[in-house]
Amino acid sequence: MSVLDRLRSTPGGRSVEWLALAASVLVCELAGVVPSLLTADDVATWYPTLAKPAFTPPSWVFGPVWTVLYLLMGVALYLAWRGGTGRRRRIALGAFAVQLVLNAAWTLTFFGARELLGGLVVIVALVATILATMAAFARIDRRAAALLAPYLLWVGYATALNYEIWRLNG
Repeated sequence: MSVLDRLRSTPGGRSVEWLALAASVLVCELAGVVPSLLTADDVATWYPTLAKPAFTPPSWVFGPVWTVLYLLMGVALYLAWRGGTGRRRRIALGAFAVQLVLNAAWTLTFFGARELLGGLVVIVALVATILATMAAFARIDRRAAALLAPYLLWVGYATALNYEIWRLNG
């Protein structure tokens, strides 16, 4: 039993639960905010100059959608951490960490490095890693896996968008 597991079973355990939930959501939100801040100039100046497909959403949609997706990811992370033990939990949390790094890497590659093909490579790897994370989470808590479904759908849509932008501007 880990230190956090022991704390959860103490009278103040509820505080630990809320803190763990808040920390999980914060980690995910920061994974989106930090790369966005680092690439804000590119998003404002370079991205508008690209040819885009007709199914490109308006720019204002991205912020609210990603905020909600990162919230759902944080809750999923919390449920996997809380519900898992031992090797299953380590595998699930490891897969989650990899997809979160790839998520941030996509923003830095696509916008920061202005690499459309590089972004496509990263986002395809991200889709595969999200699927692996969902499978690992499902072994611990099906709700955690289900909370990642909107994220998978949005990243699938973003993959198609990335592909078309690369094709139109390549």
